[in-house]
Amino acid sequence: MERDPLAWILANAPVLLLVLVRVASIIFLMPVFGGKTIPMHVKAGLCLAIALAMTPFVPVDKDTFPEDAAGFFFLVLAEFLVGLTLSLMLRMILAGLQTAAHIAGFQMGFSVASAIDPLSGAQSLVITEFVYFAAIVLFLASNGHHALLRVVHESFAALPVGGAGLSGPVATLIMDIAGEMFVLSIKLMAPVIAILLFVQVALGILARTVPQINILMMSFNITIAVGLVFFGLTLRFFWPVLGRFLDRAVRLMPTAVGQLAGS
Repeated sequence: MERDPLAWILANAPVLLLVLVRVASIIFLMPVFGGKTIPMHVKAGLCLAIALAMTPFVPVDKDTFPEDAAGFFFLVLAEFLVGLTLSLMLRMILAGLQTAAHIAGFQMGFSVASAIDPLSGAQSLVITEFVYFAAIVLFLASNGHHALLRVVHESFAALPVGGAGLSGPVATLIMDIAGEMFVLSIKLMAPVIAILLFVQVALGILARTVPQINILMMSFNITIAVGLVFFGLTLRFFWPVLGRFLDRAVRLMPTAVGQLAGS
């Protein structure tokens, strides 16, 4: 790197821009950092700092860069798709977790108790927010964000800037991750959903045998109490299952990068 930082930035502006696009597309879509609670200028500054730190170590052949604006635009679009692919693999796992918590919360009767997600701004159930934030805390506590940044840095060696291309294996890999999203939902919340189903069946039988009981009013307390008890019991297996899926998603990111590179 030259002694004059401004001169170095101007000399390597195309490379810096492409690195910044790949890094920013991951940071802005990454859990925690991509939330609306973090100011936009903070996220922009973080992306620029990471891009400046990575650019001197990025292997690149400037002679292959197109000289026209249209060709360079397609390079920028390709780098955005690379970052989108990497971040999408992680977001799908967390989306599966949210789906499972939403189904369980709906069965418990929390559909009338919704809250605004401060990260996305969308409305969701209270229990969904609890599970999601618990997963984020565990992800950060296990240094998952460090592993993600390491994968981003290694992606520039496996896939140099400007060398991306969409292929069939990448789409297949993303579909496999999407399938695991539903597998994660079933593994985490199946006990809670199953026991709530049995409770509803038992309440239906009780309503038929003893019609004098107000089952509607009694069912709210029973389903919430039973659901929370079994939900608390599943928390013991929460991180072992979720951590295994997150670890697999992070480990598959280099595979996706290799497939984008055509290797």
